[in-house]
Amino acid sequence: MKNTLYITLGCFAFLFSLNSCSSDSDDESIDDSVDEEVSTELVVNVDPDYFTTDNLTITTVPCTLSDGTETDCYQIVTSSTPTDHEMGPWCPDNITDNAEAGGIWLDSGEVYDVDGAFIQNMANFYNDEKWQMYDDNGDIYVTETEDDCINAANPDVGTEYENFCVECIPSYITDLTQTWLIPITPVLQSENAYFSTGGGGPMTASTIPSTRGVALNGIEYSAPAPVNNILSAYTLAPFDDAGGHINVHQGYHYHAATGYSTTIDQDDDHAPLIGYAMDGNGIYEMLDADGNESTDLDDCRGHSDDTRGYHYHIDAAGNNNFINCLKGAYVIE
Repeated sequence: MKNTLYITLGCFAFLFSLNSCSSDSDDESIDDSVDEEVSTELVVNVDPDYFTTDNLTITTVPCTLSDGTETDCYQIVTSSTPTDHEMGPWCPDNITDNAEAGGIWLDSGEVYDVDGAFIQNMANFYNDEKWQMYDDNGDIYVTETEDDCINAANPDVGTEYENFCVECIPSYITDLTQTWLIPITPVLQSENAYFSTGGGGPMTASTIPSTRGVALNGIEYSAPAPVNNILSAYTLAPFDDAGGHINVHQGYHYHAATGYSTTIDQDDDHAPLIGYAMDGNGIYEMLDADGNESTDLDDCRGHSDDTRGYHYHIDAAGNNNFINCLKGAYVIE
């Protein structure tokens, strides 16, 4: 099985978002006018040497951006699994298991360990007695097959999967690849492009991707996980400690950055580089070497400096988010 994903097909967020790509947007592309401030702002090219090399290939191809610019892009073809850290675990087996047996859950800005105690406390945590994800022996109900993984990810998930911990494992995606197109040189715009799903702002082009970017290990920075839909079906789909989980359409992908993937340290104690957004601008960790967050970030969670030009800083892991919008033009073909 081979699945090639371009940035215009970025709506495969885990579980119930398989059918959630929105087409309710204006037909017009983003305004290609750039004001004087934007046009004179420093931009820095994508550096292909920063990416891991044992699970991806990078080539240069012609491309067209959302503002009509015809330019060159990096085509990144990657396996759907990282090579710089282990994947999983996700679901613990028993309510006596500690945090090492499970992953994490993101809720209301917080990161929670999905250990046995968390599963045991679901009814109190969500104030709903219907949560009962374990049997009389304390054994947790966990999906066990690829079919279970697929069925539990269906928007119309059946009642037979209520109170299951959904765990899709790497053996389900051994033949899956992803292809990303990112402009080599960012082209900054005068108007932000808000993502087609979960971006929190008005949509300005029907082709705006939902994918936020690509980590330096080739793994997708995905749109926010549809947590409310997952919970409303009385299922739980944990992320591993690296902030990722698997579905068979999308492979392994991140919904949070927790410090496990490849980083490029900066000489000036600035936050490390962790990936690139779909407009070619760098994505950096949230905090600098002193543990401080930048105070001048714009709506997209970006700003500029004289070394890195315009770039983004990721959101806190508990917010189920990376960045809010794109400052630069993105690939449409």
